[in-house]
Amino acid sequence: MQRVRLRYTKRGRLRFTSHRDFQRAFERALRRAEVPMAYSAGFTPHPKVSYANAAPTGTGSEAEYLEIALTRHQDPDGLRAQLDTCMPTGLDIIDAVEAGTSDFTDRLQASEWELRLDGVTPEEARAAVAAFLAAESVEVQRQTKKGLRTFDARAAVTSLALAEEAVDGTSATRADRPGGAPCAILRLVVRHLTPAVRPDDVLSGLRAAAGLAPPVPAAVTRLAQGPLDEETGTVTDPLAPDRDALSGPTGSGDLSSAATVRGGSA
Repeated sequence: MQRVRLRYTKRGRLRFTSHRDFQRAFERALRRAEVPMAYSAGFTPHPKVSYANAAPTGTGSEAEYLEIALTRHQDPDGLRAQLDTCMPTGLDIIDAVEAGTSDFTDRLQASEWELRLDGVTPEEARAAVAAFLAAESVEVQRQTKKGLRTFDARAAVTSLALAEEAVDGTSATRADRPGGAPCAILRLVVRHLTPAVRPDDVLSGLRAAAGLAPPVPAAVTRLAQGPLDEETGTVTDPLAPDRDALSGPTGSGDLSSAATVRGGSA
């Protein structure tokens, strides 16, 4: 049995698709592309697809991951292209690699997010970020299935800055839109802890720590998720170990701990 790990996106209006919506679209694509899927046993067999750490509904993403199990060997690049043509535009399959390791979900240690704050000037955002980072803890509340929960949003944040001040210097965004409407863009790196701290929790923390309240909802996009480089504070490629393993002695991988993540976790 071959296992292939895929990276996919949620772009444009498709950011509003729920995780269940994506599952349905992806399973249709598997059928249309005639992918030789492995199926579970039992009275209601279903294709063996494992989803890892799905982004909340309403957020865009350039770095979502899943794994599929196949009954026949397929070229990962050809499989990726075949599946991508069967998916809606915006839900794009952008990378594929044969599983060469067994610890994939353990590598998803952190996420990098872009927060676009329309109606907020860079100066306002910079002051709020400074107040948030200076605080030892920033308590926020979120309604969960078990009721209202209070937790520290500051503890999970490893870096938060205006985009043009990001340490890697890779930002191609501008703090103001053409036409003069203020717009601050933040880059956020947050660890995957329990309970999970999501971008909207950090936005609540900016409101609690500095009174920052954008007049319109923030546009949130996940740029990356994977291992956290402690020295640089950057999020690296979680598929790199699979590529490295397969470039050496042939091996096989297993996404042993992956599970479908309910929409709303990050």
